[in-house]
Amino acid sequence: MAAMALLQASFFLLLALMPHTSSVEGYTSKGTLATLRQINARGPYIGIVVPNSFEMNPLLNSSSFKANTLQYIDVSGRRFRFGTVEGKKVIIVMTGLSMVNAGITTQLLLTLFEVKGVVHYGIAGNANSALEIGDVTIPQYWAHTGLWNWQRYGDGPKDALALESNGDYTRDIGYLHFADFQNITGTGDNLLNNVWYQPEEVFPVDGTPEVRQHAFWVPVDTTYFNLSKKLEGLKLERCINSTTCLPRAPVTVRVKRGISANVYLDNAAYRSFIYKKFNATPVDMESAAVALICLQQRTPFIVIRSLSDLAGGGSSLSNEANTYSTLAAQNAVSATIKFIQLLSD
Repeated sequence: MAAMALLQASFFLLLALMPHTSSVEGYTSKGTLATLRQINARGPYIGIVVPNSFEMNPLLNSSSFKANTLQYIDVSGRRFRFGTVEGKKVIIVMTGLSMVNAGITTQLLLTLFEVKGVVHYGIAGNANSALEIGDVTIPQYWAHTGLWNWQRYGDGPKDALALESNGDYTRDIGYLHFADFQNITGTGDNLLNNVWYQPEEVFPVDGTPEVRQHAFWVPVDTTYFNLSKKLEGLKLERCINSTTCLPRAPVTVRVKRGISANVYLDNAAYRSFIYKKFNATPVDMESAAVALICLQQRTPFIVIRSLSDLAGGGSSLSNEANTYSTLAAQNAVSATIKFIQLLSD
């Protein structure tokens, strides 16, 4: 928390030295700066980070959420909403789609405000056929699987990657061999060759500036993860209407791993590959970015993702994501509200 306080103080000093205008266009105004100080004086808060409006609105419309008199403040294209969820002080912010948006928004949240922990929730694709649509998953670890070193054709697993000797890349995590997915029998080559999964470079607030560290699997906060076990048995929505229901009542389950990348995954072959290789259940486009920012800022976090579809299809339910996204979003909200209720003040 001392490092975070120093970061915030430095940020406000930087703002104070900036030229000010009467609006927030281009700069943060004096009025906004004063408001931020007032908000933080009432903290700390739980930060709730949500990808999209259809996932956020059920929370805003819930009886569990009470908006503050100052309902929101807009900074750098993001709207930060203030209130309480089950009596706990929260700041709610929508990121928008993708790793970049999620990372930028989470960093703004942690830089601007006195935040003691982050809860990220939303819907996700499912790579684990043992679970079903509507189930709420809480992974212990998250990874970004969209950072690759694409290996030159003709090279193989025993050949060093470009710039590997510099420490920029590694073969430790493993690779996807495109020839394993030919649509004909045989063991022929594929000109796409191999892509090797890479860890992110991270620069923690308590580290040395410009001295990189590496992270692939990022663990959620241990206390939060242990607390989330109490969500098992939570009653979740099963039906969209009187005629459209899931085959069984959804459940909340803690799982080992989730993965994110700037890819909407709707391919059964890749789904099977990542489940076999990484033991991943939810797949999405934001959670690992939130995890990586919280890791670097040393802020406790947890991710709650409800499954909206079996990635790539193959379940008995048709039009999975189109049909069940709203139900999945509501289940994610229900689990998030219950989790926040369980948090100590």
